[in-house]
Amino acid sequence: MGEFVRLEVADGVGTIRLDRPKMNALDAAMQEEIRAAAAEATERDDVKAVVVWGGERVFAAGADVKEMADMSYTDMIKRSSGLTSAFTAVARIPKPVVAAINGYALGGGCELALCADIRIAADNATLGQPEILLGIIPGAGGTQRLSRLVGPSRAKDIIFSGRFVKADEALAIGLVDRVVPAEDVYGEAVAWASQFANAATYAVRAAKEAIDRGLEVDLETGLEIERQQFAALFATEDRSIGMGSFVENGPGKAQFVGR
Repeated sequence: MGEFVRLEVADGVGTIRLDRPKMNALDAAMQEEIRAAAAEATERDDVKAVVVWGGERVFAAGADVKEMADMSYTDMIKRSSGLTSAFTAVARIPKPVVAAINGYALGGGCELALCADIRIAADNATLGQPEILLGIIPGAGGTQRLSRLVGPSRAKDIIFSGRFVKADEALAIGLVDRVVPAEDVYGEAVAWASQFANAATYAVRAAKEAIDRGLEVDLETGLEIERQQFAALFATEDRSIGMGSFVENGPGKAQFVGR
């Protein structure tokens, strides 16, 4: 457990809790703690899905600008790969991941939210990539993940201007998937994650792998990734359980064992 980031596990759901007062500024130490929490969530068999949450007040207001202000080009060359790979560790958790967004998710905070499979935001949440206003660009996946999520023209508008995106607009353009009252954000995220507590673990993992890897390649290669993942699941115990249950009892009644 890190000083500012911890993994809390209950009933199959792991919460990666960001807790660095006042605004969860993502300095280098916190980035490494995020990487460690993502690795732990990946390895633990009792974690079936993950919620990333910054608390009731703020998700994460961005990178620690004070830390970066005096860094040179060579300093950032050394640090930037660690920043990118820490967030990618969250994106590569082979389990469903939901970002629960209260308050601000700006800069690196928005980029961290983009690493989740879905995003549930408070009705008063604010997202954005304001790095351009500091004379830089997003450096932890914003130019890449945002454009893939909302399309290149919308991503360019948000990134070129550095403007803030309120929850209603974020929902309309697909930046977030659900908007709920602020007090319900974490509960809604846990409820979404909880549906996977007794799911066919390796089938869910294969589905995520096929979608994510498939988006990185051409259609023919993506179809081959899917074919291989599909065939591989016939080696799992859950596939036998699921199909046997369907034949005997109909859909939705299988009791999976996660193997």
